[in-house]
Amino acid sequence: TVRPMHRLNRTVRVNLPAGGRAPGNRPGEGANGESGKPPMEGLGVHYSIEVRCEGEPDPETGYLINIKEIDTAVHGELVPLVAKAVAGGDAPSTLVTDLLGAATRLLPVRVASVALHPSPHLVYEARSPHERHPMDTSAAEVLVRQMFEFSAAHRLHVPSLSDAENERLFGKCNNPAGHGHNYRVEPAVAVDPASPLPIGTLERIVDETVIERFDHKHLNDQTTEFASDGGLNPSVENIARVCFELLQGPLREAGGTLRAVSVWETDRTKCTYPA
Repeated sequence: TVRPMHRLNRTVRVNLPAGGRAPGNRPGEGANGESGKPPMEGLGVHYSIEVRCEGEPDPETGYLINIKEIDTAVHGELVPLVAKAVAGGDAPSTLVTDLLGAATRLLPVRVASVALHPSPHLVYEARSPHERHPMDTSAAEVLVRQMFEFSAAHRLHVPSLSDAENERLFGKCNNPAGHGHNYRVEPAVAVDPASPLPIGTLERIVDETVIERFDHKHLNDQTTEFASDGGLNPSVENIARVCFELLQGPLREAGGTLRAVSVWETDRTKCTYPA
């Protein structure tokens, strides 16, 4: 029987001085890890670097890896790479591949991915190729994930069911007048690190294809995809699939490959398609 691997994520928050200069050898300075280290003095830039490791924990310590080793590697070598890229205006898609290579070389366990968060709503992630070549990051896949938002109303209702069955199944969500959500949509797009899809292009495609189509609409009454007379029931599951199907072609034509779309209906309910 093959035992399933463990996956450990560690996020390191980093503050760089204005201009992206490396903060120097000060990884231990700063008591508030939530705010990033070293402390933000004056104006600067803030990043989160997320390292995901996979493997089997040590049977005695229970550790897959001591997170202090991850922190030391990030502050010691990954942060200077970020600072150099910021100062030089390098492409984030190339940078995350370099970060993955550095983390893979420095850490004693398999590094599955490294993600750079320039903002809470934008992520660049480099994922390791197949584990048969754990040290070769030249074939790493780079993903860009960007968050968008639209507001819409919908009613969950299946015409083939009776009113009583619909009310029992959907409760308040079956209200004939509908109800609203502030949906968040996050496409995950694989890009070529040497010629990445510009973020402005991604934003234009999502805006034209999804946001303009659904924002401030009653999905059952004002859209083709979720029309009451023959469309899909506008569950978060169906919305995620529809967004994926709408975006897949335009993003491919622009040079990206859509891997998945995640849709948040509320802070507690999220669906990703395909899983």
